[in-house]
Amino acid sequence: MRSGTECDSCTHYVFNEETEEYECLVTLDEDDYYNFISRKSRCCPYYRRDDEYGVVKKQM
Repeated sequence: MRSGTECDSCTHYVFNEETEEYECLVTLDEDDYYNFISRKSRCCPYYRRDDEYGVVKKQM
């Protein structure tokens, strides 16, 4: 898969303890949502790799 297609490794994909399900925290208005689902490419423009070690590297 190309980068930006796997929600499991995205920063915005988190576990909701109330519903006990994973969900995406990116909020889209109606126009943004339409543009997102009508794209030919399935890469998410909001994908950001969850790299918890990246923060540590910057602190060193």
